[in-house]
Amino acid sequence: MQLNDILEIVQSVQTTIYELLLFVWMTIQSVVTALGFDPLPKEVGFTAVKMAAVIGLIMNTVPLCILGERKFSAWMQDRQGPNRAGPLGLLQPLSDAGKLIFKEDFMPAGVDKVIYCLAPAIAMVLALIGLAVIPFGRDLVIEAQVLNVPNFGAVEIAKQIIPIQIAQINIGILYILAVGSLGAYGVVLGGWASNSKYAFLGGLRAAAQMLSYEVPLALAILCMVLLCGTLNMETMINQQILAGGGIFGWNIFTQPVTFVIFMICVFAETNRAPFDLAECEQELVAGFHTEYGSMKFAMFFLGEYVHMIIGGAFATIMFFGGWHLPFIPEPVPGFEFIWMLISVGVFYAKIWCFLFLYMWVRWTLPRFRYDQLMHLAWKGLVPVGLALLVFNSWVVYQFPMEVIDGQTVMRMSSRICQLIGNMTVIGLLVFAVFIRNPKIGSGNKPIPLEELLRDKKQVQN
Repeated sequence: MQLNDILEIVQSVQTTIYELLLFVWMTIQSVVTALGFDPLPKEVGFTAVKMAAVIGLIMNTVPLCILGERKFSAWMQDRQGPNRAGPLGLLQPLSDAGKLIFKEDFMPAGVDKVIYCLAPAIAMVLALIGLAVIPFGRDLVIEAQVLNVPNFGAVEIAKQIIPIQIAQINIGILYILAVGSLGAYGVVLGGWASNSKYAFLGGLRAAAQMLSYEVPLALAILCMVLLCGTLNMETMINQQILAGGGIFGWNIFTQPVTFVIFMICVFAETNRAPFDLAECEQELVAGFHTEYGSMKFAMFFLGEYVHMIIGGAFATIMFFGGWHLPFIPEPVPGFEFIWMLISVGVFYAKIWCFLFLYMWVRWTLPRFRYDQLMHLAWKGLVPVGLALLVFNSWVVYQFPMEVIDGQTVMRMSSRICQLIGNMTVIGLLVFAVFIRNPKIGSGNKPIPLEELLRDKKQVQN
């Protein structure tokens, strides 16, 4: 088969998809007008298709995350993991879903029934609505053409530019911050309404942790908003693409310290290990969801995994160029739909890299003590975040942005200065660690057992 034959097949599939979607839309319009209502705007159809696609993608990603985490933890602990349900255990998520759906929905005595039932829904819904402003791929450009729609004949359509984003708003970053900050309510209300001391303590821990780490998280995001000069996610991606240098145009190479602060805060905001103090099973049985079972329990964890996905998407947009990969050329005329799918695939693959990072850290690092958790936030991340914010403000003042193809982009001098500043911060942090504990890296010999036992007796006395 020649290359031209393959291209013809791809273009034929693309046209068939257009015709099928147009057939469904025109059928719906016919039903609406037959009922005596005005025809629906075309934007309603575009939004409905995008909502269905995003919800379907996420609802299938969450079971894959659960299966992947169980397989990954088994690999790290030298065991097999799920291997009974289906070949290689691939049907384990389906089995877990069936178990949770048909499990008895037990409600303990003395709970606040309304809040007890609303808390899991709040946690899940607030996580899902954050997906509305995520740009999952480059805009889809449909050229003006004539389509042969079944039952409707030849239909001429005008040129359409469709953003691969449910809601295209200029304050997308602010929207995600606002919605994400409300996520603490689901956890806190669930712990309080359960009429259990363990659940209540877990809710209190979660509230203190999430509110504490929102401060350095906001500082990290504010640094990137200040440098990029926009709250629009798609604009932020385009700036990294137009910066030039391939992957070296991504913000991760100029703001590595900001990225580390951001990721630490995302781990804490999602209550993932080593920041899972709200679910500490050695102390709180299971934390804020101790008294939950069945689908209410599943809704809490659905919200947690959706927050992980949003965190990975947010990091991809701000630091890793979104859907950009340097070796993927610009869209070929006539194949815009295929190029849109490729961009969505690139973005989705980058999100999976962050999901792998979540799992890797969970099964590698031990849990922090609570005082260490707060110490890291208020005495570590907040001062460093403030220092970076002041430095980046100076960079923006000294190196104004330039305009390339109608898009504001950071100058190369600004990017070099940012990198130097971040490397300086890293050097100062390493120096501070060695000053505080000069024995690090000194090659000290192990302490003899007799000295350890003598110290233990002195402490006991």
